[in-house]
This record gives sequence, structure tokens and C-alpha cells, in this order.
Amino acid sequence: MSDSRMIAYDALQARVAGIFAGLGLAADHAARVAECLIEADMRGVATHGISRIPIYARRLREGLVNPRPTLALETPTPVMARLDGDNGMGFVVGTAAMAAAIERAQTYGVGLVFARHSNHFGMATAYLLQAVDAGLAAMVLTNASRTMPVWGGKTPFLGTSPLGMAAPAGAEPPLLLDMATSVAARGKIRRAMQRGEPIPEGWALDEHGKPTTDAAAAYRGVVLPLGGPKGSGLSLMMEAMAGVMAGAAFGGGVRDQYSDFSAPQNVGHLFLAFRPDLFLPDGQYRADMDDLVRRAKACPRADGFDEILMPGERESRRAAEQRRQGVIVAQADLDMLAAEEARG
Repeated sequence: MSDSRMIAYDALQARVAGIFAGLGLAADHAARVAECLIEADMRGVATHGISRIPIYARRLREGLVNPRPTLALETPTPVMARLDGDNGMGFVVGTAAMAAAIERAQTYGVGLVFARHSNHFGMATAYLLQAVDAGLAAMVLTNASRTMPVWGGKTPFLGTSPLGMAAPAGAEPPLLLDMATSVAARGKIRRAMQRGEPIPEGWALDEHGKPTTDAAAAYRGVVLPLGGPKGSGLSLMMEAMAGVMAGAAFGGGVRDQYSDFSAPQNVGHLFLAFRPDLFLPDGQYRADMDDLVRRAKACPRADGFDEILMPGERESRRAAEQRRQGVIVAQADLDMLAAEEARG
């Protein structure tokens, strides 16, 4: 595209990591943040990619995020733990919490780790991939700042909290489900607003509780839950599990990273990792998963579909191609990187 450039992965990784190291993060933490952001862009999830750097940088500069957290793990049982993120970046907290869940799963078959005192952790797939790379199945939950009404309401109460699930396969790619509990992620509305573009009907209500296709009006209002009471119910359960049970903020208590600069966010997360081969030999499990995927993809296709894709398949293909050939970066994001680097 004329307004984009292709940048070698390693070069982009070094630039983004350098920005966060300059903001006070340890080198390994800065590298992990960069990895997560670039992975989102490569997978086509631009709402969670490097375009978010300015808001993360602002919150770091204003002391609302701790660049050097002391992560503390409580272990009341062998298989369950809670990580206190010490207000660190969500990417850092999430990576450490999933690592703790993986360690328990490898020893006991299952590991469940809550996290509190965290911040926005980006794309849930980043943590699912940690587990899949270790040969494990996983689930990731998080709560978020209020942008969505509980079903039947018209004012914001719930977050668009993503639900992530992963199951490794054999020769076939893993199943990677990463979905918001809203009709559309609020980041998509923000990007449409920035570009002066309308949004589809059914995405949002304006600040008066009326349906709208005006992105700016929608951003002042609320996004709608996916499937009505179903999306609302899923998000409410995440408030219970990732918020209440983790000891984090909940029920509208998570602060909006874009508009509330009065205090830290205190986001809560839940990370579950488990062995998928405890009741089947590993070879049989992987063969059966391959069979499941192939049978699903072989189903008769509806009109207009050239191929049946599995959850995460399109994104994984895109990421693999860009990792080889170079990451496609919008010129606006390149200008933003240059501005952040100039600030030092």
C-alpha cells in the first residue's frame, strides 16, 4: 500500500524495544513488549499493535505504570497461584503469569494463575502462543475498562474483555480463538473515528443510548455485546473470574487507559494451562486433533466461501508471511515511532 512500508522484523523489533527501554523498562521486558505489539500487527490486529505505543508511553512517563515491577507470586496450592503485577506493563505481567501456569501444568497437568495490579495486556493470543509452544492447551481471560452495557442497560459497565482459548494439534496449526465479547473491539471504533470513517450498524449506541454509525458518537457512547445477552454474560463472568477472584478492580472499576490518568488501572487476568494428552497418548491426541481440523475444513462450503478457516488460521498465515518477508507498517505508525524515538 502506498501509505505503508515493509520493515524487516528484527529492525522493527529493535526500534520498538528501544523506545520502551528508553522509558525505563529492563531490556528483556522491553523486548517482550515489542514482540507482543509487533505480533499483533503481523496477525492483522492493528488495534493492539504498535499504534498503541503513545498511550503506553504517556502512562509510563506520568508514573501510572511501573517500568520496573517486582512481581510477587502467591502459591496457596501446588496448581494455583496469584501474581501481583506491582502495576507493571500488562505484557510483562501476563507473560510471567502464563509462564507460572505453564510450569505448574508441566509438573501437575494443570496450572491456574490469577494476576492483579496489572494493565492493558494487548492481544490475548500472545499468551496462548506461550502455552502452545510448550505443547499445552490454554485459556486466557481478562477484564477491562467499562465500554459496554450489561444486557438491558444503556450506560457502560462491562469491558469488551477478550476470551482466548488454544489447543495444539499435530501437523495442522493449533486452534487459536481470541475474541472480544462485544460485536466489535472498541479499538476498531477508535480507528474509524481517527480516520473519519463510519462504522457498521449494530456496533454501538451513542451517548444518549441510540443506535449510531457515527464513530465519534459511538466512542462517546457504548459498544454492544456480541449476541446480546450472550456477550454480556461472558463479560460479566470475566469480571467475576479475572476481576473479583483475582483481587483486581471489577464492575466498572478498571480505569480507561485513554481517558483516566488519575491512578493505575488495576486490571485482572486469569491464565489456565493444561496438558491435552493426559487421557490419550500424545501421538493419538495430536492425530485426533489433526483429524478434527481436517474434517471441519472438508465440510461443504457455503456460497461465497473459497475455504473454511479454523480459529486463528488466517492470522497465523499472515504473521508467518510477514515474519519472513517484512512487517507492513503504516506510514502514520512509522512517523509515530520516529517521534517517540526523538523524545528519548
